[in-house]
Amino acid sequence: MAWNEPGKDKKREPWQDGEPPDFDAALKQIKDRLAQFFGGGGGSGLTIAIAVIVALLLVVALADSFKQINESTRGVVLRFGKVNRIMTAGLNLKWPRPIEEVLVVDTARVQSYSAQRVRILTSDENLLDIDFNVQFRAENPQQWLFGARGPETNLEQASESAVRQVVGSNTMDKILSEERTAMASAAKEELQRLLERYHTGIVVTGLNFQNLRPPEKVQAAFDDAIAAREDNQRFKNQADAYASKVVPEAGGAAARVRTAAEGAKQSAIAKATGDANRFELLLAQYQKSPVVTRKRLFLETMQEVLANNPKVMVDVSGAGNHMMVLPLEQLLRNAGAAVTPTPNTGRTTLEAPAVSASPAAAGRSPNQDPLRAPREPRQ
Repeated sequence: MAWNEPGKDKKREPWQDGEPPDFDAALKQIKDRLAQFFGGGGGSGLTIAIAVIVALLLVVALADSFKQINESTRGVVLRFGKVNRIMTAGLNLKWPRPIEEVLVVDTARVQSYSAQRVRILTSDENLLDIDFNVQFRAENPQQWLFGARGPETNLEQASESAVRQVVGSNTMDKILSEERTAMASAAKEELQRLLERYHTGIVVTGLNFQNLRPPEKVQAAFDDAIAAREDNQRFKNQADAYASKVVPEAGGAAARVRTAAEGAKQSAIAKATGDANRFELLLAQYQKSPVVTRKRLFLETMQEVLANNPKVMVDVSGAGNHMMVLPLEQLLRNAGAAVTPTPNTGRTTLEAPAVSASPAAAGRSPNQDPLRAPREPRQ
């Protein structure tokens, strides 16, 4: 039997009197209670209260309809929880909450992420512990807020992957050499490519290798290798400095030698040209008067040869005795007699020039004065 079928058990019916409740009476009772709460009299007090509430709601909604966005930020507008648009800098209009909500993202602030002791296997099967730092900022606010797994998690995983790929493809010597900056730049490009693939909205502004070191067990050998590399670089710098100093000096000396050689060349050419011209003129005179020219050339040659000769040539082949008076002062001055001190007394010794006589005078006795010739007897 159904619950509303007539029967003896009247308690099973929802209404004891068999009629539905009076909703108008219940509504009137609620109004009366609200009027008593706001202190009004009857329906007029309730109307005023409702008007005040509505006015307050309108003021709040109007105030929530404007959003100020700074120059360094962007606003992501969510309409009922779904991305609707991106707000730029300035005063923007929107629907009040809960219809639309704005999430502000700072796109100009540069943030930093650091990784410590990331162990990487190099291409020559050596282990390196690397510390690196990544500087980044949010470029796409929507991807930054709603990217997969969150921006920090994506950045951490992508940065380690990029560093492992770049460093692991090089040898330890190459990593520890001067190409460290180039590898950091390559790791930055690889990291940016991975972040764009994951749609994280992140732009990498810098990536630096802060510390590269081997494990502690091989640290001593590693330090020796670094010291040797630094010594090598220092010696190269010293050699470059020496070359920078010596090469210009050698260039100047070479230029001076070339200039002197060029001057000697021009002088020799001029002298040879003058001699050739003189001989051509002399040839013309010789062709006109051979005998006179030969004699003049002979005399000029003998004068030039015997002018500074300290020896005196005397012709005694003729008959008779002759008295020869030699100009010793003039001979000594022409010969430039050497003055040498004796070792013991300090006296000076004058070296007189040699005097050559004819064979007839040479046959005299050594006791006879060679400067005095025999006189002829008086008659």
